[in-house]
Amino acid sequence: MSSSCIEEASIRGNEWYRIVNEMLARAGIEINGSAPGDIQVKHPDFFKRVLQQGSLGLGESYMDGWWECERLDVFFNKILRAGLEKQLPQNMKDLLRIATARLMNLQTRKRAWVVGKEHYDLGNDLFSRMLDPFMQYSCGYWKEARDLVDAQQSKLKMICDKLQLAPGMRLLDIGCGWGGLAEYAARHYGVSVYGVTISAEQQKMAQTRCEGLDVTIVLQDYRDLDEQFDRIVSVGMFEHVGPKNYRTYFSVVDRNLKPDGIFLLHTIGSNKTNNNVDPWINKYIFPNGCLPSVKHIADVSEGRFVMEDWHNFGADYDKTLMAWHTRFLNAWPEIADNYSERFKRMFSYYLNACAGAFRARDIQLWQVVFSRGIENGLRVPH
Repeated sequence: MSSSCIEEASIRGNEWYRIVNEMLARAGIEINGSAPGDIQVKHPDFFKRVLQQGSLGLGESYMDGWWECERLDVFFNKILRAGLEKQLPQNMKDLLRIATARLMNLQTRKRAWVVGKEHYDLGNDLFSRMLDPFMQYSCGYWKEARDLVDAQQSKLKMICDKLQLAPGMRLLDIGCGWGGLAEYAARHYGVSVYGVTISAEQQKMAQTRCEGLDVTIVLQDYRDLDEQFDRIVSVGMFEHVGPKNYRTYFSVVDRNLKPDGIFLLHTIGSNKTNNNVDPWINKYIFPNGCLPSVKHIADVSEGRFVMEDWHNFGADYDKTLMAWHTRFLNAWPEIADNYSERFKRMFSYYLNACAGAFRARDIQLWQVVFSRGIENGLRVPH
């Protein structure tokens, strides 16, 4: 018998292997199988690591090259559809992190800047190649779109139309990113835009993009805002606010929105109300983030605003993420010298894991439109 056969036989006799094999079988996933969603295990300690460390062990072992999968998006869709993530153990570090999130404010003024530095400042060379020309790092709208560019332009137009923008209005963009929405709104709707971000790299690109337009982009914490605006929009930023700051966030919006104003909140959402964040995502992608629930948003907006419209198009994030992944892989030869192979595996894992989660309807994407009770109501386009 060859050494590889002996090694495989010893792995199959391992109790850790037996447990993982039984779990994956319930999701229709085979170890060393031939289907796109099956996994190919390269390291004998993989099974023990996953069972002891849960999601963090699964992600880090992939980054370390301990296992492969032809279609990670399919793998995660199957895992989540079968509810296997609920059966993985939470180690003491995870439990401590959850307890800390409940007791402490992980998104204080000081800590709020961490995600800007660690994720959004990764490099414009990466994001400019992976994203569309408007640099939209949020879900596109694929209702009638043919490709990523169409989907993102449709999303931008839909946001502006939902806000009922008109020439001469002042628009506040909380978490303006690389300035794509600010540019689009100023150029096509004739509004004056004030955008805030916590990423220095985003600010630089946004200022360049919006040069010559009535757009101001500042490096500023949203809590410091104190002006009056006709409209307020926030796309892909509420996920970084944190439950302990939700009321503060909505009070800031309330303070800065004119009496007859409209506010649009675009955010990824959780099916459950809790402080649980995937430990791998928290460590490697979005530190100190937390997904809000329907209850979170309803509770903190109650008494301040009328909820005019709630639009869920989370299934479109699957298509968006897969389009980003294709562009990321195509661009890799151009940017490989600036990043490591481990980073490539990490980023691919992140994009595919999130795509699988949206496909499984484990997480959602909401656009919620608020007013203070506009007479005759709003006709909100979808």
